[in-house]
Amino acid sequence: MAKLTPKQEQFCQEYLIDLNATQAAIRAGYSEDSAGVEGCRLLKNANVYARVKELQADRLEKLQINQDWVLLRLMQISDRCMQQEEVKEFDYVSKELKGTGEYQFDSNGANKSTELIGKHLGMFKDRIEHTGANGGAIDLNVALQNAKEINKALEDGI
Repeated sequence: MAKLTPKQEQFCQEYLIDLNATQAAIRAGYSEDSAGVEGCRLLKNANVYARVKELQADRLEKLQINQDWVLLRLMQISDRCMQQEEVKEFDYVSKELKGTGEYQFDSNGANKSTELIGKHLGMFKDRIEHTGANGGAIDLNVALQNAKEINKALEDGI
C-alpha cells in the first residue's frame, strides 16, 4: 500500500470513530467549509479506502468479532425479547417493586433481531417494482421507443 500523508492517516483513524467522513475530515484538520467534499474525496482515494478497511479488519480481529459472534448475539437477543416478563409497579407503602399479574415481552427487539438474522441469510430482498400509469407492468421496449421519440422531437425543436 502506498504511504499516506499524516493528515490522511489521521482521517482514517478518525473515520473509525463514527464512520462519518465529514466529521472525520474536520477532526483530522481539514477546513469545516470543505470537510464534506474532502471526506468524500478521501474515501474515494484507493489508498485511504484500503487503510480504512485494514484498520477495521484489525479492530474486528482484536475484538474477536465475526459473523458467528454477531449471529449468536442476535439469536440471544431474539430469545430474550421473546421471554415474558411480569410487569412491575413500585409500591410506595412497602417501598419495593411488586408484580401486577400482567406479562409483556419486547416484540420490537424480537422482530428487529429476527429481521437482521433473516437479512444475513438472504431471506429478504429489497425489490423495486415498476408499474405503468394503469398499474400494469411497464414494457421497457415501449418506454425506450417513447423516450427516443421525445428526444427526436426535442432535437427537431418541437
